[in-house]
Amino acid sequence: MSTFYILGVDQSTQGTKAVLFDERGKIIGRCDRPHRQIVNEKSWVSHDPEEIYRNVVAVCKAVVEKTGIDRKKIVCMGIDNQRETTVCWDKKTGRPVGDAIVWQCNRAKNLCDRIGADPSVTEAVYSKTGLKLSPYYPAAKMAWMIENFPDMKDKIQNHTLALGTVDSWLIYKLTHGASFKTDYSNASRTQLFHIGNLAWDEELCGIFHIPMDALPEVCDSDSVFGHTDLEGYLEAPIPVCGVLGDSHGALFGHHCLNEGDIKATYGTGSSVMLNTGFEPFFSKHGLSTSLAWKVKGKVSYVLEGNINYTGAVISWLKDELGLIQSASETSGLASEADEHDQTYIIPAFSGLGAPWWRHDTRALITGMSRTTGRKEIVKAGCECAAYQINDVIEAMRKDTGLNIPQMCVDGGPTRDQYLMQFQSDITEIDIKIPDAEELSVIGAAYLAGISSGLYDESRIYEAISYHIYRPRMNGNIRAEKVSGWNQAINMLLGSKEE
Repeated sequence: MSTFYILGVDQSTQGTKAVLFDERGKIIGRCDRPHRQIVNEKSWVSHDPEEIYRNVVAVCKAVVEKTGIDRKKIVCMGIDNQRETTVCWDKKTGRPVGDAIVWQCNRAKNLCDRIGADPSVTEAVYSKTGLKLSPYYPAAKMAWMIENFPDMKDKIQNHTLALGTVDSWLIYKLTHGASFKTDYSNASRTQLFHIGNLAWDEELCGIFHIPMDALPEVCDSDSVFGHTDLEGYLEAPIPVCGVLGDSHGALFGHHCLNEGDIKATYGTGSSVMLNTGFEPFFSKHGLSTSLAWKVKGKVSYVLEGNINYTGAVISWLKDELGLIQSASETSGLASEADEHDQTYIIPAFSGLGAPWWRHDTRALITGMSRTTGRKEIVKAGCECAAYQINDVIEAMRKDTGLNIPQMCVDGGPTRDQYLMQFQSDITEIDIKIPDAEELSVIGAAYLAGISSGLYDESRIYEAISYHIYRPRMNGNIRAEKVSGWNQAINMLLGSKEE
């Protein structure tokens, strides 16, 4: 097999990484660079799009220099990106009109309240997009930009306005304006895309007052989005031929390509994503419906549950409570705790996410006894991540009727052996942990390699190996623990247990 390299770019909320993959799909080098988190007195969260683009080019150059490879042997690029973060720029100048609005920014809340005053509108939004009306999604962010950024009326009248997610901004810049495109996974998260008709929706654009000619062309996730020479760094341009939102990239990176395949990403919060195949399921149990991707001309759908606080609970134990000095301590302390202690932590610090969606709640610690101590509270902090993910999986089972025998996982907290075994026990499924952490960019790079005919899909995933945790908890003990969690949730929500 001749030597070649594929370049993967992961543009995430905190920073940007470039990763080089060899002809076997193995990672041979990685470089990272953070970008500023711009937070004002109103707690609005922004990013500088120009800084992000500069960092993309910089880390790509840096990883080549670090590894010392022949840059002529880089054959293509894949990109995964932070989802929902929204960029606005002028097609004529190629410059941003203002800072990007980050996915977690809530500044468009009043705009959503105004739009959602008509129940028929909120129903139309959900029935077409699979997403509840929210300032979290780009549609509301774009509408806010149009109402608040300078000279927007002129840009709309002159047809020079561009609105898109971070992937479309990067593609536009990498191709010097030749390509204004996005993929199906990112488009399905905008709340402007009809996930049944697979097109930008005129009614939705009208609801949010978004000009349709300001939106990018939607392309298959494995298509050629354009060519780039990284601002002249490469002697010949290479194709960008794999683009996915970051959570979708992790799903693809785990080889979760079939109906019933599921992955969970543990980070500050968590994303649990289930591949539901070629037909969408509209959840009756608090989950979101999106496209996984469109690959080889076929779309796949997902159900997704987003949880606000999982890994962030460990930061809280460390930074606010002072119970640990580093996250690495949690597994040992939890293992040493009294296994019969019935303390539960419901980490609703800013409300509960999926499947409850209660933003009016606050965190709760319940079930403590006189012997509850530091170790028991740390144990409860670990376990609350597993309980919340189990709630999402149960909702997925109810919605789809699918059997879910195993789940792939990624993210820093997966290094916690206690948490991973507890997750397997409480969910009664096998938990698969890869030997690589960069699953989102692995997905984008593998997709690029497969689409360009360089990677064999039937063999490339052999480059990743997994450690498996299997359930071993007694069924009666599990039932008792889950019942205690449900009682704590119902206490928080102010309802009686069913």
